[in-house]
Amino acid sequence: MKKIILLLPILLIICTLSCESFGKKETHKEISIEKKKINDTLVKATVTTKYKTGNEVTEEKQIIQGTPGEVNTQLETYKMQILQEIGEAHAISHEKESKEIKKLKFALNPKSGSDANGTVQFTEVDGKVTLEAHINGLTPGIHAIHVHEKADCSSDDGKSAGGHWNPTFEMHGVWGSDTGFHRGDIGNFTADETGHGMITFSTDLWCLGCDDDAKNLIGKAIIVHQGEDDLSSQPSGAAGARVSCAGIIE
Repeated sequence: MKKIILLLPILLIICTLSCESFGKKETHKEISIEKKKINDTLVKATVTTKYKTGNEVTEEKQIIQGTPGEVNTQLETYKMQILQEIGEAHAISHEKESKEIKKLKFALNPKSGSDANGTVQFTEVDGKVTLEAHINGLTPGIHAIHVHEKADCSSDDGKSAGGHWNPTFEMHGVWGSDTGFHRGDIGNFTADETGHGMITFSTDLWCLGCDDDAKNLIGKAIIVHQGEDDLSSQPSGAAGARVSCAGIIE
């Protein structure tokens, strides 16, 4: 299941107000703005204001809804009012750009009579995808991991996943090489004496569900191999049997 989480833009204003404002000295005021997309044309912003005096905290919420332009205009007006109320000399404003995070996580299942199993997670933030895989039940040593062309792990040997994902029709090789590489050429990792290995890998040449067929990972598979990718043999690095497989689906 695809999960989409918005890291919301936050306006944080902390100030010390006089006793005339709230009846007590050393009162702190915090304002956070949470913006969410409703549909293709509307967004909703929730403005939460917290007042703290000593150990006592009170909270107020205000909802602003409309087109992105309308909501942003109202938020700018609101922020200006707050700054005028508390005085710019006492205000600290921190704003962060809205970020969309997509996460997909799958189980890696044993193939080719092995015990290799684990999990693989993909996280996309700001146009960059990060893979994090944890694999158990491996033989100690170096193992290859690749993206293959089909999200089909049905066969016992994992060959139903097809060959390396290579939408740009290049030679197999080291990721980033000037002589060419597959979009599925992740590389190698090492399993320790207990048979556990892990790898993280990030690139802006992948995406999760975008319209670019040369970047979209959906419908592909992750394959872990018994041996090491020599990073030169064609077409797949002579990495040996496919010992674990996970389809990348939504």
